[in-house]
Order: sequence, then C-alpha cells, then structure tokens
Amino acid sequence: MEKMAKTLGFILVATVLIMVGESWALENCSQEQARLRAQVHLLETRVKQQQVRIEQLLHETEVQLLDKGEENSITDLGSKRQYADCSEIFNDGYKHSGFYKIKPLQSPAEFSVYCDMSDGGGWTVIQRRTDGSENFNRGWNDYENGFGNFVQKNGEYWLGNKNLHLLTIQGDYTLKIDLEDFEKNSRYAQYKRFKVGSEKNFYVLNIGEYSGTAGDSLSGSFHPEVQWWASHQRMKFSTWDRDNDNYQGNCAEEDQAGWWFNRCHSANLNGVYYRGPYTAENDNGVIWYTWHGWWYSLKSVVMKIRPNDFIPNII
Repeated sequence: MEKMAKTLGFILVATVLIMVGESWALENCSQEQARLRAQVHLLETRVKQQQVRIEQLLHETEVQLLDKGEENSITDLGSKRQYADCSEIFNDGYKHSGFYKIKPLQSPAEFSVYCDMSDGGGWTVIQRRTDGSENFNRGWNDYENGFGNFVQKNGEYWLGNKNLHLLTIQGDYTLKIDLEDFEKNSRYAQYKRFKVGSEKNFYVLNIGEYSGTAGDSLSGSFHPEVQWWASHQRMKFSTWDRDNDNYQGNCAEEDQAGWWFNRCHSANLNGVYYRGPYTAENDNGVIWYTWHGWWYSLKSVVMKIRPNDFIPNII
C-alpha cells in the first residue's frame, strides 16, 4: 500500500510538472507570437514609408531630370538673355527644334521645355503623348508641377499647370493640338486666346475661337444639345484627388487622367494610352470625340502654344 501511494504521488508530481511546463511553454509561445506580430507591423510600416519616399524621389527626378546630369539635352544658347517662351528663342535666330530653358516674365525660375521650330516656328510644347510610356493617371501635385520625360525628343510629358499659367498670363496665346491616329492620319485643332488660370482659380481653362480639321471637341460646339455637359470651356482642372468637375461622381478618377473635365468630356488628351479602338468600363482613352468618337484612343498628341501675334523673324 505504501508502495502504491509513493507511485501515485510520483505520478501526481510528474503530471503537475508537465502541466506547469505546458502552461509556461504556451505563455512563452503567446508572448513570442505577440513579439513577432509587432515586428511584422513595424516592418510593414517602414516598407510603406520607404515606398512613399521612393515615389517622392522618382517624381523629383522626373521633374528635375534635365537639371541632374542631362544638360547636354538642352540647347545652350550661350547668352545671359532670358526668354519668355519659344517664340522669342526662334526670333533670336535659333531654328532647331529641341529642349531649351525659358523663364516667363513672372516665373521665379527657369524651366526646360521642348520648342517646336517647325510648323512656322516658335511653338512651346506643353503636352505630348506618343507611345504610352508615361503614366498620366496622377494626382494634383504632379499635374501642378509637371512630370514626364524632358530629355528625349518624343518623350511624353505634362509641362505643369503652374507653368501653363505663367506662360499664358504673359499675353494672348494660340493653342494648337496636333493629332495622329494609328492609321497614319493626321488632324489638328487650333484655339485663339488660350489661357490657364491661377492655382487660386483651380487652373481654369479659357479658349477662344476654333479653327482646324479635327473638329471642335474642347468647346463642345459640335452639337448645341450636348454643349452644356461636353464643353471644357471655363472648366476647372481636376485630378483623382482634387475633384473640381460638374459631375456627381469623379471624372478624373473614372477616366484615369487629370484634365479640365465637365460631365465628363468630349476631349481627354491625358487619358489611358490604348491603341486605336478599345473596350473599357469608361471612355477613358486618349480621346478627341469630333474625330474618332469616344471609343478610339489616339496614337499621338502634341499640345503647343505660341503668341497670337507671332511674326517669324526670318534670318
């Protein structure tokens, strides 16, 4: 009997020790899991912070590409004169198309721009689409400051709403839009008195009379019954994170572009780069309605401006 009692006592002690050990192990395991979860959360937070910083650096690199080791891409004018736009450069004897530095009258600093010295010369290119290499589905800050490829001749870019305002408050400018489709056909649309408002006015668009071969998609005058929603005249600029359109939804978000949307558009030259006819949930391609409608995305677009009263100086 005594021997049995000792055996039972031993078993009881062993059982208690095992249970205590298991409890300690479970407690340690829970603590370790909590510690690992905290580490994972910290790492995820750091990765997100690094991603945001990388995006910021990439944007700064895009905007300042010519100022960091790419100076050979800019035509050196070899003088201290500052030019307000490409028309002044052309009339000072520089007839070759390429990147130049300009400084509009009220601009605090110079910036780089492509000057188209063909087609009569003196055109300041403010936007270009050629191959879909650049993402135009961007937020307010990117469209405000400008983005894209300011190095290659046919690089895609948006000059920046700030710069558009600084350029067009200098006087009366003509906007010319050169369009090309994937069947090698070309058209153009031209507007007098092109002007972009200030940041305070949300970079509102103003255009004058139309001329050209592509049809008047910007003012929506192609049909009086649709002009109330199709016209881009006096529309504020909108992006996915700054909705200034007249639509109950968000045109910039739906059409994946920054633009002077109404309800929503009859022209969207910053749209998604499809290749000709396309199908999508929204008509969000590179659109000029009066030429190819809403469901054909154009191959090439160049938006360029020049003073209305430009007279080429033939040297």
